[in-house]
Amino acid sequence: MQMSETEMMLRGYGLTTAEFFYHMPDYTHVLNSYIWQEYDTAPDHPKLFRFIEFWQDEIEGPLHSVRFSHRKMLASGEWQNLVGEFTYH
Repeated sequence: MQMSETEMMLRGYGLTTAEFFYHMPDYTHVLNSYIWQEYDTAPDHPKLFRFIEFWQDEIEGPLHSVRFSHRKMLASGEWQNLVGEFTYH
């Protein structure tokens, strides 16, 4: 069963964005870039490192560098369950 984005955020996941720079297979002096985003946990980033391993094993373009950032969208102290109703006349 897959967790919703809200459940992932409440469990400590944050949005990880990575930019991969890689050499084109036919033109080794040309760099191209690829953007990857996924909810992942810091500081280990298991999903990001799994994707890097996949890239190295399956993709022909060798990696030049990877640059990434991680941001928690919601911290456990910031979320409150509020129940209420407002009527406007």
